[in-house]
Parts: sequence; structure tokens; C-alpha cells
Amino acid sequence: MKAIEFTAPETITLVDAPDAPAPGPGEATVRTHRMGICGTDLACYLGRFPFFSYPRIPGHELGLEVVAVGQGVDHVKAGDRCSLEPYVDDPQSPTSRSGHSNCCPSVEVIGVHTPGGLRQGTFNVPARKLHPGNDLSYDQLALVETLAIGFHAVERARPRAGETVLVIGAGPIGLACLEFLRLIEGVTPLVMDRVPGRLDFCRETLGIQGILAGPDAIGALEERTRGQLAEVVIDATGSPQSMSTCFDFAAFAGRVVYVGITTAELTFPHAPVFHRRELTLLASRNALPQDFDQIIGLIRAGRIDTDKWITHRLPFDQVPDGFARFTDPSTGAIKALIEIR
Repeated sequence: MKAIEFTAPETITLVDAPDAPAPGPGEATVRTHRMGICGTDLACYLGRFPFFSYPRIPGHELGLEVVAVGQGVDHVKAGDRCSLEPYVDDPQSPTSRSGHSNCCPSVEVIGVHTPGGLRQGTFNVPARKLHPGNDLSYDQLALVETLAIGFHAVERARPRAGETVLVIGAGPIGLACLEFLRLIEGVTPLVMDRVPGRLDFCRETLGIQGILAGPDAIGALEERTRGQLAEVVIDATGSPQSMSTCFDFAAFAGRVVYVGITTAELTFPHAPVFHRRELTLLASRNALPQDFDQIIGLIRAGRIDTDKWITHRLPFDQVPDGFARFTDPSTGAIKALIEIR
């Protein structure tokens, strides 16, 4: 069967990939129906992601079908539809045992550190990483991982009623944060981006007001918050410039969460802003198993509508020629899905 391989930066190759052997104990054999294209995939394609090496089959935002299960697997069965939690940790590590499997020192992300799901054939995964959702579509299941990243970042921030939360960057991860912020009673979510069309999407589709990034952005935020600024700032850009200056938007005693990732060193003035305002800086990496189950429940209950996210589709056989266009923000893609079958 065929698979898509990132052979080198900006080089895509259609390769042969054999079907998986029979699943071992604790494993499941799966096949991909849908794959979401995210910022990580684009960065890997461009050669800008820190943990990616070539050649590699990408694909970690997946809507999967279970084909077979190995010994000891009882929470999924052949024929089930599932979302994949792609962060394969060591469950015996002290970090995982303390409830932080998302940042286990030996964690490997399927589709980043190990071969992923952008393939027509089957492959094996640890069955404990499958989250069933038989009443959801493969489209919906492929979006769960993106939503989980945003959910975890919001959980790290722990916004409270009466607070303003500014999300910087209205790409898929920033939008995922906004999806959950709008569900928290009493919280005022705002979004900042450089692309007016993304702000339009946030206002018209999510009902969230936006601020255009630029020299007037702090003034615009002060006007919206009566000079208070934002008690929580979530930076979802991955931009070193933004991540070094986002503290300017945080209120005194505020919290700043980095959910974007960069390989660059970050520098910022300590005394005049960070120290003076006694800010708290938090990192947010991956997501937790319970985040996936929570999101599947919210989609099932109709509290999150994933259909509005999907703006572009790409058939599997068009990936070699069509993938690169999603690196251009002018395409207007909010979320593109690859249709494998």
C-alpha cells in the first residue's frame, strides 16, 4: 500500500508501506480514514520543527478504524471508530505515573518521532492510545487531537469568572483554545492575529472579538479592558517575536501560557514587565488522556461544532502536489483534512 513520506524539507514522496503484522499484546491494528493538517505538519514539511527527522511518514491528527486488536485489549474492538492520542509515553516513568504522560521524558509522538498515519494501509499503535467514538464521524475524530492541545493549554491557564483571556494567534491551536474559553461562564475571551480574515472567522463563527496585531494592539486591549489588560495571555503563535513580547499584554499578577513552540532562544526584559507585574509563565505541551475523552463528549453533546472548522479537503492522491499550498496563509485554510478513504 502507498504512504506519503516527507523525504527532506519541502520534498514529498509517495512510497510503499507494507500492512502491519498481527497486533501484539496491548496493541491494535488501525487504518486511517482522515488526517488533519496542523501547524506541526507544515513545520515538519518546511524543515522547521525541532523534533522531526527525515525521512518520515507524517500524520498524528487521525480519525481511525480499528482493524484488529491484540491480547489484553478490551476497550476497543475491530470496526470501532477512534481518535488517536499520538503521544506514546513510558507508563512506568515517574512523570507518567504522576499524571503527566503528555511530557514524559521518553514520549514519542506518532507522525513526528515515529512513522505516522498518512498511509493507505494498516499500522499498529498502543491500544491504550485509542479513544473510541463510534457515534462521531471520521472528520470529527480527526479534529480531537487539535482540540485537545487547546483544551490542555486552557487547563494550564485555569481562567476564572471575571477574567479576560487573550489568545494570540488564531491558527488551529489558538482556535482550539477559544472553543473552550467560550464555554467557561464569566470569562471574556479575546483573540489577536495579524490576518484580518482569521479575526473575521472568530467574530462571525465563534462570536469572539478580535484585535489586529500591530502598534495599536495594546491600546485596543486597554480600551476593551478599561486599562486592566488580560489576566491570562495564551500565545499560540510559535513566533519568537510574539513569545518575547506577549508579556506586555498581561495584567499585573497575570498568567502567560506558551502553547506555541519555537526552536529560537527567547529574550525579554525582566524588571520592567515580568518582575514588576509578578507574572507567571507556564508551558503547555501535548494533552492528557482525559482531555481526549472530555472533547469527544463535548462533540457528542453538540457543544463543539467541528464542521465550521473544516474549510479545505485534500484527497490522498493529491497530497504530493497539493500539500505545499497550505503553508501559505493566503489560502484561508482554518483546518484542512486529507481524505485517505
